[in-house]
Amino acid sequence: MARLKVKDMPRKQQMAVKASMAEQAAKKGSGAKMIKKSSALKKISAACKSAAKRKFKVWPSAYASGWGVRCTRAGGPSKFGGGKKKKKK
Repeated sequence: MARLKVKDMPRKQQMAVKASMAEQAAKKGSGAKMIKKSSALKKISAACKSAAKRKFKVWPSAYASGWGVRCTRAGGPSKFGGGKKKKKK
């Protein structure tokens, strides 16, 4: 008997197969399915948080927190944003 591909199965059966595959991967401890955050990237830095509060009117918003995360990953507000560059004479 030929083995069916997941995309050729009915929708309910697809969902069941994908769920069982995810359970098997979790049991094996596969790193491909599980994404771990490093401790350094769990929180937005205080400097970036205060800079985001100054920049945006509403602090607990998706835009402001996303900006804060990007700022933290860049290394701080001084390294993030791409301000005006000085022209060489």
